[in-house]
Amino acid sequence: MPQKLAVRDEETSTPTPTSRPALRVAQGYRPELQGLRALAVVLVVVYHVWLNRVSGGVDVFFVISGFLLTAQVVRATGRGRVEFRPLWGRMIKRLFPAALTVLVAVMVASILIVPESRWYQTIREVVAAALYLENWQLAADSTDYFAQNNTASVVQHFWSLSIQGQLFVAWPLLIVLIAFLARRFGGGLRTWVALAIGAIGAASLTYSVVLTAAHQQLAYFHTLTRVWEFVLGGLLALFVDSVALPKLVRVVLGWAGVVGLVLCGLVLQVGTVFPGYAALWPTLCAVLVLLAGTTGSAVGADRILGSRPVRYVGDLSYALYLWHWPVLLFYLTYRNQPEVALRGGAVIIAISFGLAVLTHHLIEEPARKSRFGEPTGWGAYRFGAVLLVAALGAAVAWQGYTDRRAEFAISVDDPNHPGAAAQYPGFRYRGEPNVEPLPPLVALPHEWASAEGMDCEPNNTVCTQRPAGTPTKKVVIIGDSHIQQYLSAMRPIAEQRDWELTSFLMGSCPFALDTDEFAPYCKKWNIEAAARIIDLAPDAVITLATYDVRVGQTEKTPPGFVNGWRTLTEAGIPVVAVRDTPRHPFDPGSCVQANGPDACATPRAELYADVPPYQELPVPPGVSFMDLTPFFCTAEVCPSLIGNVWVYMDFNHPTSAYMRTMSPVVAEQLSAVLGW
Repeated sequence: MPQKLAVRDEETSTPTPTSRPALRVAQGYRPELQGLRALAVVLVVVYHVWLNRVSGGVDVFFVISGFLLTAQVVRATGRGRVEFRPLWGRMIKRLFPAALTVLVAVMVASILIVPESRWYQTIREVVAAALYLENWQLAADSTDYFAQNNTASVVQHFWSLSIQGQLFVAWPLLIVLIAFLARRFGGGLRTWVALAIGAIGAASLTYSVVLTAAHQQLAYFHTLTRVWEFVLGGLLALFVDSVALPKLVRVVLGWAGVVGLVLCGLVLQVGTVFPGYAALWPTLCAVLVLLAGTTGSAVGADRILGSRPVRYVGDLSYALYLWHWPVLLFYLTYRNQPEVALRGGAVIIAISFGLAVLTHHLIEEPARKSRFGEPTGWGAYRFGAVLLVAALGAAVAWQGYTDRRAEFAISVDDPNHPGAAAQYPGFRYRGEPNVEPLPPLVALPHEWASAEGMDCEPNNTVCTQRPAGTPTKKVVIIGDSHIQQYLSAMRPIAEQRDWELTSFLMGSCPFALDTDEFAPYCKKWNIEAAARIIDLAPDAVITLATYDVRVGQTEKTPPGFVNGWRTLTEAGIPVVAVRDTPRHPFDPGSCVQANGPDACATPRAELYADVPPYQELPVPPGVSFMDLTPFFCTAEVCPSLIGNVWVYMDFNHPTSAYMRTMSPVVAEQLSAVLGW
């Protein structure tokens, strides 16, 4: 028999001042829902730990949250009033204790385990996670060129909790607004809510599809691309108790939903194609399970989902989700492994489950049941504020400690840190023994070449350093972030020789013309930059000579590079093309902290060919080349540490500090190739 709850429809009830109509929306305990939570979190954990993939289980949580919150708020609205203060107070008591406990534990463990070069990233994301803004932090990083080399954060999984937290605040306000319009213009509340959130969901899904196609990483973390999943659960809550289906149909739907969820992450590359229309797979599977409900059948999926052990895992789902990701990343970092085997994964899951049990029984449940922070007044908010201040205070303290460790100063004539000078033939070290290398490892992520003090245009892509008087030369640097690092070597030269130094820089856009090899926006940028440089008529332009120096000797000089050189030299502008720096197959900062600098070098022969590729091309007259490879590599390897200075800030960008020690080398070679 189809199962329905005996409730009245709001459109057939007559409200009175003391008696509000009941709404036919989802209500009553649904054991299969808790089992669905359990299935979703188990899939998330198993796929993360053993398969190194994304399962789609997080999307199920969005549907469940939309289902429960919509039902709760619509019922309250139908009774006459939504009490926001206790509603959000209960959420604070339910969510804050476990989440902020995990964040504090993560900070302590990170200091002990995580490489110092990742501390700033971790602190920034811990703060964002505590404020339920982690998804926006990750979205910003996905569009920020200078943050795209960030490694996976130990609190990255808080992105989904951040979206849910934002919607937990916005959703009740939205439904109350819809209820106000329904009373103002007439009509049933359920109908108004269904039409309004349905329209919002359609707009969100459309936006999700469009943005996923244009910028999948941004779409993945964007709140508005996930609202439709919340809406899907909300629409189901409005109508599920009005749907009468035969038992056999519900049994089939339940199993179809469960099997579909299990297979989703195996069939789809969720991490690279979601959200978009692909996310309809797990969300509709969740809808099928909820639509099936409690079948009462001995062979129904709900018999398993509603069993006591599975429901208990559902009770632990929040804490298990919170713990599994940091435990996984701490394990990988401590063991210096890129992935885990079957036994290691079992250890990670066992530890995560144990921590989840402790968190649930010792933190979540006592906090929820305690009278401290009672949600009927402002107590829950004071309770949440105390917890939040404690977590943020720990983050601020860690930030201050990290800032002090990051302080350093280096100069070209520092005998303790000769840097590139150590690569000169016959060099003899004259500094003190056992000197700590610079920059401090914790400072590596901030070692971008700075344009501070230069006269920059509003978008900071064009900056100029001018001498006090008339410039003796005008020099331009143009290209991507690799040539940007040469600012640290060029600015002291320009200052000493009274040059006017102008940089035209765009991330991921080497200087190339008449080519589609790089990002679409690069073509327009390079055309406009070339025209401006020709108008500027500098005495020389410095740019890259090669690209993509990585293991496998894929270093190349693209035809677009040659086209760019030709355009400038035909305008009478000399070009100096610099051979590119290496791209290592590892992050040097993490590697050296785990293994020491001697183990963190790449064989030179695996990166560079004996003959640079540009020597085999017809190069326009007026182009000179600088090959600085001997100052980044020995005859055998390209090391991470040279002359007590760390060479790389990440796997492919030299540190600003090392490039400052390159200033005399660059000055010498520029004089040689240009005859200045």
